[in-house]
This record gives sequence, C-alpha cells and structure tokens, in this order.
Amino acid sequence: MTTRGKGFGPPLNNISETIGNTPMVKISDRICPEGRTIYAKCEFFNPLSSVKDRLALSIIEAAERDGSLKPGQTVVEATSGNTGIAVAMMCAQRGYPCVITMAEPFSIERRKLMRMLGAKVIVTPKAGKGTGMVEKAKELAEKHGWFLCHQFETDANWKIHFETIGPEICNDMKGMNFDYWVTGYGTGGTFHGAGKYIKEHSPGTKIILAEPGAANLIRSGIKTTRNDDGTPASSHPAFKPHPIQGWTPDFIPLVLEKGLDQCIQDKVIDIPDDIAIQTSIALAKNEGILTGISCGATMWAAVETAKNAPEGSVIVAMLPDTGERYLSTPLFSEILEEMNEEELEIARSTPSWILER
Repeated sequence: MTTRGKGFGPPLNNISETIGNTPMVKISDRICPEGRTIYAKCEFFNPLSSVKDRLALSIIEAAERDGSLKPGQTVVEATSGNTGIAVAMMCAQRGYPCVITMAEPFSIERRKLMRMLGAKVIVTPKAGKGTGMVEKAKELAEKHGWFLCHQFETDANWKIHFETIGPEICNDMKGMNFDYWVTGYGTGGTFHGAGKYIKEHSPGTKIILAEPGAANLIRSGIKTTRNDDGTPASSHPAFKPHPIQGWTPDFIPLVLEKGLDQCIQDKVIDIPDDIAIQTSIALAKNEGILTGISCGATMWAAVETAKNAPEGSVIVAMLPDTGERYLSTPLFSEILEEMNEEELEIARSTPSWILER
C-alpha cells in the first residue's frame, strides 16, 4: 500500500492525466468462497468514476492525432451514460462542444451529470432502444458536420484497454497466481483489449465473459446485421430488456464481435435478472464498495467462477463504475430517504433534537 501522507506526486497538467492505474481490492470471505481469492479492479477510481474515462480519452486523442477532430468541432456520441459522461469531461477539458444521444430508460442522474459538464443531452424514445440512439447520433453528425465518436466500432476503444487495463492487471498480479479474469460487456472494449493483452502475457489465465440471461446475444449465435460503417442495421432478435444498465445494447457491437472472433473468451456466463442488484447491495453492505448494477453482475459471475474453481484459485473481476450513478434506479428502490422505525428508536433514546415524522 502507498504510504498515506506521501502525496500523489507532482501536480498534473489536467484532469485527463488522472485516468487509469486504478487499484485492485481483495474481496473478503463474506462474499468470496472459502479457499479462493477474488480481487476487484475498481474502475470507479477514475476521475468521472467509470472505466469509460479511458475510452473517451483514447477516442478524443486518437481523433486529434489523425486530424478527424478539428479545433472547436462539436463531438457527438450515443451512450447509455458512462461514455457520455466521460466524453463530456474530455470535451470540457479540451474545449469542444458536446452533444450526447441517450435512450429514455437510462438513469436521470446520468443526464444531469452530462449537462453539468456542459453537454447537450438528446433523449431518444424508449422504443428505439440502443439502435435508436446510435442512429440519432449518426444523423446529427451527418447533418451538422460533427465528429462522431463511434465507440461501438472504433479500434481506439479496445486499444486503450490493451495499452492500460491489461498491463495494469498483469503488473499488479506479477508473482501471484492469476487463474481467471471476469468481465461483462457494453461496447466490448474492455473484454477485447484487456482480454487480448492478458491472453498474450498470462496465457494460463481463463477469461470469463458475462452477459444478461434476458439478452443472450452472444450465446444465440446470431450475428448483428451492419451498415457499411459497422453500426448496427437493426435490433438483434435475441435482445430483451434487462436490468443491467450499461451492458448489452440491442446489438452486438463491432468492437465486441472482433474480440469474439479471436476466441479471447474461455466461457460465457448468463446473469439472472435479479442477482446483479442483490450482489451490488452485498458489495456495499459487506465490503464498503459502492458500485453499479453491472459491477454486481460481474462480481456474481466471479463468485460463481470461484465456486467451481480449484482450491487456491485467484480471480480478478472488473468493477466498471460507481453506485452513485444509480440513485433513481431499482438498485436504490428499497433505500429510504426518511428515517425508518429502527432509526427513530435510536433518535428517541436520548432527549435532544428528535425529528418526529
């Protein structure tokens, strides 16, 4: 552990320099099966609290290098939220106007965060699902001459994870057993890039990919139909609505498909509908780790992997974001704003300042 009080190091030039080098944290035996070890890769330590900060940095810097993003040009992207927040951060820091398209079902706090960062948020109807918000972003880019990030298609997505998350994990696990790496997918960039690096540098590590059981796109064996630029031409026939925000849009992203074609994954695990939220709550109450719904899904897949792994096995699980992004979602539906009876009883146990309902 870094000595507390030592300091971070010399002051940084801008917020983007804080992206990456996130810690791994051991999960206690209150969640981890006996005789196994699970480490969580905590991506909520990024400046805007998600793994998508890496993606946004990569896309903007790659476009600046190749000249496809001009000074002052508007940046537009379709997102379930975390990428939009990260893109809005990068645009604010670099001075680009930002427009985000986001489908109606995603959490309200995500819209507010993007607007706080200066982005314009265009909400698309629920009926259009993920393909609808992608189509809208593409239309806007073509109509106005804006730069479209293409997070679901661009190689800048998986490459940043190959260059950062993969090496970070392998370096931190040096000299230790590293038997399994568990992740889910939204765009597929983390799976493709970090998975590719881990396969090359730790070939004995098995890679476990998780997806919602209700939206079993990979295991359906059906490919997504595509337009010439790699964007989805239609909604995937195996898609059904699921509770894991940020995971598995209603198409197989091109970035994910390219990773699947390389057979990076050793196994695909289906996540039951309710278990992701239950596991996120368990992480908060047992580990003090406040994470989003997708983190609960990944951790459940890691726990199930551990249960079936040989004794002594070590598992690394990705935790992509923070629970604070889900206050208006079912993750917090049973968390009360007002004091419950037990809390009122504590308040009444001393005579001063009792707020009665």
